Amino acid sequence: MSDKHNCNCGGCGGDCHDHDHDHDDFDTMTLTLEDGTEVECAIIGIFPVEEKEYIALIPVDEMDSEDAEIFLYGFEELEDGEIELIAIESDEEYEAVTKVFDELMEEEYDDEDDYDEEDDEEEEYEGEEE
Repeated sequence: MSDKHNCNCGGCGGDCHDHDHDHDDFDTMTLTLEDGTEVECAIIGIFPVEEKEYIALIPVDEMDSEDAEIFLYGFEELEDGEIELIAIESDEEYEAVTKVFDELMEEEYDDEDDYDEEDDEEEEYEGEEE
């Protein structure tokens, strides 16, 4: 990889150099904030809540930060393949969306823990055979 960028991936400690990392596993899109700032974001999930689709985005340069800001928007894919983001207007809608998103992230985390436990059990079993 020859491009240098500030990925804050943890693998380079913020001092970027040539390296490969898992950020390429996510589709990205550029989000334009209300103040005109553009932020490159990874799409970390698209999920339904009460018959509407929502999308969760995280700034690429904050992916490894525990304090990363997650952006939640209504989501609609247009006929031409473009994505339209729709602001969540009401507190009630935002609460419902964050609740579902949090549950999905907990499930994802639990699945990863289950996978890690299976790996540990396999390693223990393999060690007993010797």
